[in-house]
Amino acid sequence: MSDSVCEAAPATPPSMVRIERVFGRQRRSGARMTLAAWAALAACGALSVTTPASAAPIDVAKSTVITTSKQMSVAVDGKFKKVSGDVTFDPTKPAAGSAHVNIDIASYDIGSEEYNSTLRTAEWFDAKTYPQATFVSTSITPAGAGKVTVAGKLTIKGKTQDVTVPLTYAVQGNTQTFDGVLAIRRLAYGIGANEWKDTSVVADEVDIKFHLVVTK
Repeated sequence: MSDSVCEAAPATPPSMVRIERVFGRQRRSGARMTLAAWAALAACGALSVTTPASAAPIDVAKSTVITTSKQMSVAVDGKFKKVSGDVTFDPTKPAAGSAHVNIDIASYDIGSEEYNSTLRTAEWFDAKTYPQATFVSTSITPAGAGKVTVAGKLTIKGKTQDVTVPLTYAVQGNTQTFDGVLAIRRLAYGIGANEWKDTSVVADEVDIKFHLVVTK
């Protein structure tokens, strides 16, 4: 018996060689097209993503919160000297915004330290127990050019009420300003106990006028 001899592999017909070359080029071309397509989609996706507005701190030095109430039918103004918090607001997407405002109760000033001390007592603001009033927005609704309506929860002296306030806003460079007046009833927050519940002496209605400045 003769030794085994390895037979040579049959040559690939020329027609198959041409077909393989064609399909090889198509596969490489298809791969390049697929990569290009994914790259284009990724680029389009990157362009379509909008960076969300970031929270900007309230400028304490430039912001004001002033109250106006009536005592014996005479208007009396008071000012909270310390207000802090942050605002997230994009004029092109106001509904995506939010606001968180903190007010230092002990900073309230009506022009007389004697009266200021009285207002910090338990009958009025009880500043020792409740050192801060807060407002946290729950929605912001566009209301025309430079205007929005903000709904939220206002907490004073441990009592929280749902409130809605119309605002005007302005944007200049990196600075945003917000102005509005919120009408509340002091007795709903327990402000003015015992004899001070008499609204013929101190009216129940109080207007809170605020000017908030934030810089991004």
